Amino acid sequence: MNSPFALENDDLYQRWRANKLENYPTQLADIVVELKDSKKMTDAEHTAILDRCKQSNMAIYAGNTGDDPDRKIPHYIGQRFGLSNLNHNWLGDEDGLTSLTVAEVEDKKRKNYIPYSNRPIKWHTDGYYNTSDKQIHAVLLHCVQPAIEGGENALLDNEIAYILLRDQNPDYIRLLMQNDVMIIPPRLNKDNEIVRKEEAGPIFSVNPKTGNLHMRYTIRTHNVIWKQDAETQAALNALTEILYSDSPFILHGRLESGMGLISNNVLHDRTGFSDSDEQHRLLYRARYFDRMAGTDIIDLDF
Repeated sequence: MNSPFALENDDLYQRWRANKLENYPTQLADIVVELKDSKKMTDAEHTAILDRCKQSNMAIYAGNTGDDPDRKIPHYIGQRFGLSNLNHNWLGDEDGLTSLTVAEVEDKKRKNYIPYSNRPIKWHTDGYYNTSDKQIHAVLLHCVQPAIEGGENALLDNEIAYILLRDQNPDYIRLLMQNDVMIIPPRLNKDNEIVRKEEAGPIFSVNPKTGNLHMRYTIRTHNVIWKQDAETQAALNALTEILYSDSPFILHGRLESGMGLISNNVLHDRTGFSDSDEQHRLLYRARYFDRMAGTDIIDLDF
């Protein structure tokens, strides 16, 4: 496989790694692109966002729409980057977006799920529980209104996590590529019927057609079965230490009204937050089976 993420390709990996780390962004401001009109992105703005995503797999756009709840905005921005194959989440909305806001008490379908609460969310990639043929490769978050306090995100490029682990010990990568390293148990409905089957899979995988790296991960321990041998546990612990370190590669910030994050499903978390009677946090989330066009490993020059 002609991919820098295949362990046997060390020379290719070293060239890619050097290119990746050259001038890598270490401040959130480094990945922010201002949009004059969020509903009509210019070619220059598109290029600026794409360049950041080629290097760090993510960018933040700062649009001019404020708290305009127009759902066409995130749809349009996603489409500008070749993202159209939406994952219609069972808790999402009819148009494929998911409205992330604190669920009302009477909303029995959503109220018990953390994304619809004001509680913190630990490190993860989106759709880690999806089946192997429906993995999430890109995610867009569009902020209509932030919380009155809190709701910050930490962000880490999956490829940087790969580098930090491989530099420590290449065996960590091999171990986290095992097909049974992380098992998501089946989800049952109130009648104990299986509505989502058990899903086992790796944390890191390499697309055999494109050579791209994919990451499927959650740091949570509840409703996750981790492989328990000592070597795999050491690799998992090394990843946890990276995520809770003060690494300059971990970016921190909060989306404000009209801002959004577009990414190839990078690692992220969310702090807890507080709403007020007048201000309720609302973000639109779009999950895609696509990867952002123009960001494949074959599109890069290294």
